[in-house]
Amino acid sequence: IDLKNRGQLAGNTAVSTAMCNLGFVRAMEAHGIEVLQTAVGDRHVLQAMRDNGYVIGGEQSGHTILLRHNSTGDGLMTACQFISVCVRNGMTAAQAAAQMTRFPQELVNVKVADKGALAGNEAIAQAIAAAEEALGNDGRVLVRPSGTEPLIRVMVEAATNEVAAQHARAIAQVVEDELA
Repeated sequence: IDLKNRGQLAGNTAVSTAMCNLGFVRAMEAHGIEVLQTAVGDRHVLQAMRDNGYVIGGEQSGHTILLRHNSTGDGLMTACQFISVCVRNGMTAAQAAAQMTRFPQELVNVKVADKGALAGNEAIAQAIAAAEEALGNDGRVLVRPSGTEPLIRVMVEAATNEVAAQHARAIAQVVEDELA
């Protein structure tokens, strides 16, 4: 938001991964900022930034890339930039953080025999579609194979923890029934 206000947000876009919190996307939309989502991993964020000339990106794990300063997530540099934004805008850290309302997320990891079998599985696709329909604009579903383990990761965001957990468990049960 600060970069946009100072005319330094290239392409009026921030880059994040598909795992970013829906609250972040909504906060950016409220300020007229687009969010380009990539595959999980800061290397994908960096590649999208370089390919498109964007200056800021990151992932929920805390890796923030401010490309004008460096090409990796550097916690100390990010902290210094955050403090600079707070000082420049006369905000406390809590006021700056309040720019975004975090949606509750429920993540369920399901151990599977073949994570590649997720693609094209009709029962899982139907479970995802049912959850997405029930959530409407008040949540989202992300089901993906782990990049490093024999797992399918089921992530659901919703307005409440209970709703997120309910849908995540329901989808995870179908994944387990179909692929475990």
